[in-house]
Amino acid sequence: METTRDEVFSRLQTIFDELFLDEVVVTPELSAKDVEEWDSLMHISLVVSVEERFGIRFRVGEVEATRNAGEFVNLIFDRLGGSHV
Repeated sequence: METTRDEVFSRLQTIFDELFLDEVVVTPELSAKDVEEWDSLMHISLVVSVEERFGIRFRVGEVEATRNAGEFVNLIFDRLGGSHV
């Protein structure tokens, strides 16, 4: 069964809930500048957690090129073999 973007958002929300102390609601527009706790170390933890949970690997600079959670979800979705509609 193919994973949908909504499922990716849901799984990403679970990761955020585990990593961040304060509640962070993952929306397509969410970016690191919106979350005080989201610093460079937290960013690394987030990327590593996503790679582990989704069973994917990102290329150097790929995640940094995303501007918000929506673009990050698109990147995850692409790595999972999803196709843009």
